[in-house]
Amino acid sequence: MPEWNDKDERQYEHIKSSQLDRGRSEEDAQEIAARTVNKQRREEGRTPNKTTQGTGNPNTSLDERTVEELRNRAADLNIRGRSSMKKSELIEAIRKATG
Repeated sequence: MPEWNDKDERQYEHIKSSQLDRGRSEEDAQEIAARTVNKQRREEGRTPNKTTQGTGNPNTSLDERTVEELRNRAADLNIRGRSSMKKSELIEAIRKATG
């Protein structure tokens, strides 16, 4: 995969700093910044991956995420039977698991 260029690095640092200013933890700020830069790189065709194994933007509601993102989140939570669940079932199971 091609390396990040200087613009990508500057964008990452700017987003990370902004997220820290908004009260995010260092880990969350890094993840949001990296996901944002990588998404832009994918959209510009600068990276070969068109899909990721992500769990979706943590700032979006579960209803707005794709089934693939919900399944990945369910996998992180070790929810059984997720591969055969419908979107509504995945959302319900994730909400139950995260309290």
